[in-house]
Amino acid sequence: MDGGVNKKPGVTSSQVAEHAGVSQSAVSRTFTPGASISSKTRQKVLASAKELGYRPNAIARSLITNRSRIIAVVMAYLENLFYPDVLEELGRALAAENYHLLLFTGFMDRDSDPVFDQLMQYRVDGIILASTSLSSELSEECATAGIPVVLFNRTTERDAVSSVTTRNREGGKRIADFLVAGGHKSFGYIAGLENSSTNRDRQQGFIEGLAAHGITDVAIETGNYSRIDAETAARKMLSRPDRPEALFVANDHMAVAVMDVARYEFGLNIPQDLSLVGYDDVGPARWTSYGITSMSQPLKRMVEATVDILMDQIASGDIEAEHRILNGDLVVRTSARLPSSGIVERDGQQIYRPRES
Repeated sequence: MDGGVNKKPGVTSSQVAEHAGVSQSAVSRTFTPGASISSKTRQKVLASAKELGYRPNAIARSLITNRSRIIAVVMAYLENLFYPDVLEELGRALAAENYHLLLFTGFMDRDSDPVFDQLMQYRVDGIILASTSLSSELSEECATAGIPVVLFNRTTERDAVSSVTTRNREGGKRIADFLVAGGHKSFGYIAGLENSSTNRDRQQGFIEGLAAHGITDVAIETGNYSRIDAETAARKMLSRPDRPEALFVANDHMAVAVMDVARYEFGLNIPQDLSLVGYDDVGPARWTSYGITSMSQPLKRMVEATVDILMDQIASGDIEAEHRILNGDLVVRTSARLPSSGIVERDGQQIYRPRES
């Protein structure tokens, strides 16, 4: 394999070593991240490699080290702007650890098992599953193979797989408190994928939060985390004779679609005629033209926690499940009527914290 590097046809690591006047092992160490080598020797090897057209070959090296330094990321869809932001942040965090990200597209409405064979062909060192789920059978297969897996923004009923998420149930409750405090009397919820853990937790928290205020009648439609389905759900919701005064939409991607339907098809003013709250705090939610009040997800801290778990498990070989749950904030903008109290200023944003400590 010639030290795990590739080069122009006919050029070998021995030739680079001879040209640079160093040992062949010095060439190998030069192209091995973290390997011990003097600055002077490294510069000589790099100069010779450049002159001869010698280039690192991560695939060849992986056969020697049994590490590909590739982390597979499985996402079901990128239409939701939360996930392109996640990808960008993951790319930076993994690069800082000298790892590369390889993206696979999965299935939004079912387990990611069909892509498992593809992952294995690349000898990936770890797997991050975002906007898709994992069957118990696949989680056990990954554990048997010694491959760390982290669910990002997802949880599972089984504890066998690590996960990083936010307190979605508490977020739903916070939104219920906010809307009730704003003086609303009738409420609706536009759900994401009904079988996803994020949707279940957000919906449950919202229902429980309203129930704590004596409100049990909540209109529900399903948007499946899709813009088109969210538009359809909005039309059904807003056509009701008992149209809700306030809507919680399961994520910002759908909330934008719902707001467009409310404004341009039903002629409603936001928030005078309809208050609307989303989730994620990304993309157009922050634009002045939408200004969506939204429960934030601390994306950077979520990514840091995900990469931290993977690096620890890869280094130790111990893939015992670890679960990290992070807090978010309800960022207040212009899409919903404001309560008389509980809003505080923090880092240039308005945050709803009715019991600020």
